[in-house]
Amino acid sequence: MIYPIVIYGNPVLAKPAKNLEKDYPGLENLVNDMFSTLTKADGVGLAAPQIGLPLNLFVVDLSPLEEDDPSFKDYKKVFINAEIISYGEETDSYDEGCLSLPGISESVKRPTSITIRYFDEKWQEHEETISGFPARAIQHEYDHTRGHVFVDRINPVRRQMISSKLAALKKGKIKCRYKYAR
Repeated sequence: MIYPIVIYGNPVLAKPAKNLEKDYPGLENLVNDMFSTLTKADGVGLAAPQIGLPLNLFVVDLSPLEEDDPSFKDYKKVFINAEIISYGEETDSYDEGCLSLPGISESVKRPTSITIRYFDEKWQEHEETISGFPARAIQHEYDHTRGHVFVDRINPVRRQMISSKLAALKKGKIKCRYKYAR
């Protein structure tokens, strides 16, 4: 099943998500559907709030970027009940976009490494230190599970400059190539 992507302005994107229980019904199908939705929308990450579900669950698939970085070939992960337990001191800025904010991209400053604890789709617990672009993608999706979108992290002056674009999204003035929901 391909889910519609929830667009900026929907309240589910502004609320912290709830942790899942091990017996969450249909988890395997949900995860598969999230990956299918992500692929259809040509993204590299998708959080459950972006499909209208206030759950601490997100998926990351960097394999479409394999041509740019061969190490991304099989980088496809599920993060359940994720918690970033530490951030590296070094930061960098990179233009980020988001499936929930079509047509908007802005430079976002983030730590270049994180240590994260999470469960995978088989409920195996992991604690990993991740750096580079994977750390950025994970932080972006993690933010969704905390009720934040990337524009919450940009310079206030830049945010003011794009306020009309954000207002247009809230009003339903959307141009994108995938199914969406307001």
